[in-house]
Amino acid sequence: MKSQRVTHLRKKIFAEVAKIAYESENPANDLEEVPYRITPDEQPKYRESVYRERQIAAERVRLAMGLSLRPANKPVSITAGMDKSTIAEKYYEPPLMQVIPSACDKCPDNEYCVSDQCRNCLSRACTKVCPRGAVSIVDGRSYIDQSKCIKCGKCKSACPYDAIAHHKRPCSSACGVKAISTDEYGRAHIDNDKCVACGQCMSACPFGAIADKSQIFQLIQAIKKGDEVVAAVAPAIIGQFGANVTAGKLKSALLAVGFKDVYEVAVGADVGCIAEAHHYVKEVTAGKLPFLFTSCCPAWAVLVKKQFPDLASEVSQELTPMVATARSIKVNRPNARVVFIGPCAAKKLEASRRTVRSHVDFVITFEELAGMFDAKGLNLEELEELPVNFGATGAGRGYACAGGVASAIESCINEYFPGTQVKIQHAEGLADCKKILTLAKAGKLNGYLIEGMGCPGGCVAGVGTIIPPERAKAVVEQTVKSSEVKLPSREMEDLAEKLSKMN
Repeated sequence: MKSQRVTHLRKKIFAEVAKIAYESENPANDLEEVPYRITPDEQPKYRESVYRERQIAAERVRLAMGLSLRPANKPVSITAGMDKSTIAEKYYEPPLMQVIPSACDKCPDNEYCVSDQCRNCLSRACTKVCPRGAVSIVDGRSYIDQSKCIKCGKCKSACPYDAIAHHKRPCSSACGVKAISTDEYGRAHIDNDKCVACGQCMSACPFGAIADKSQIFQLIQAIKKGDEVVAAVAPAIIGQFGANVTAGKLKSALLAVGFKDVYEVAVGADVGCIAEAHHYVKEVTAGKLPFLFTSCCPAWAVLVKKQFPDLASEVSQELTPMVATARSIKVNRPNARVVFIGPCAAKKLEASRRTVRSHVDFVITFEELAGMFDAKGLNLEELEELPVNFGATGAGRGYACAGGVASAIESCINEYFPGTQVKIQHAEGLADCKKILTLAKAGKLNGYLIEGMGCPGGCVAGVGTIIPPERAKAVVEQTVKSSEVKLPSREMEDLAEKLSKMN
């Protein structure tokens, strides 16, 4: 669960960077001042000292500019290399996810420790069950010798007072692909060969020590330049900016920060929905493919390619909702700069793929968009209610919740291919995804349509969201129910084919 305090701090950084992007004539100088705006006096707000707070804020500024962190052993200014990133084009220095060394609290990882609940009982079960003699009695209480401990947990299970705690690093526990280890200084370390950029480590860290890179500054430069910048908003956006912020008010806010128009990514989901329904019926039920993996979650798709490469061909080749929407926009507005606004950090990598052109010019999250709103001083509830006519169906809007993709495809199959038997499996969270993939590889899921979501709960629980996933899910489900049109038409298949052939 994301810390609201960490979210608030991240938003402050985005707001400062966005304000500088909109207003500053000397961004290099103003960016150097941001840490002092975050911590303006000698009383620390978040850490034990103002100096550490400012150092962390400085690194956050660099990440918000799309730059990498500074080396710890060299004197480098906050804005070093900034000339490369102060552009009106997408800018990205890999890797996407980084651990801020000064922010990491060096949490113990997989360690059993005795708490002050130990009562020095007569049974001393903890000492008896330990297979390595790591538990003894020292000064009237149990003591665990970490050099002998093999992390079996038997002492914890045996203690009648639950006096033995199992300390696990939150970011490591949240990582379903085991991409996080401990470096030589005791800090978290991300193995980028394993990482799929889902961002769950970032959500889990209670210190906000893990962050992704942003394109917010470059996007605003494109807006200031006068480019035809349009917003493509993911279905998970509903409810993110307050219960009273309707689609019409949200459109007002997007226009106020510089977007020329607003599109609904759920329309792209409708395109993919009917196309994957056709794909399943034509290929899987006909016995040409053993099963079909949905493709809309980039973290899921990358997991398949990295850890189950022999199954990669089973990932649907249909366009993801983001890409389908961007391409459809550019059919009618070839000069438009498309900005995907969603809950997902991994979409930043999907938009930068070289193998398949995405037609997406920038990707920002709801958190980053909130920073833009703050930079402009907007109160969304007070804005004008503009008319909106997005045109997506309930099926496409349901993609935001775990299980929604498979459910939408199944509904299309039942409607347009009656009598077809549909077998569904869905997984949420990368650890669960790996289990499903293992079963598929073993031939246990032949004939199935398999939906994978990198975030537990689906897109509504993405790292770039603002409100709790439970609340977001309820709002999305209500939107799905109230949608006038429930399913996309079969004519969407022709559009899907047309979009897939775009260069």
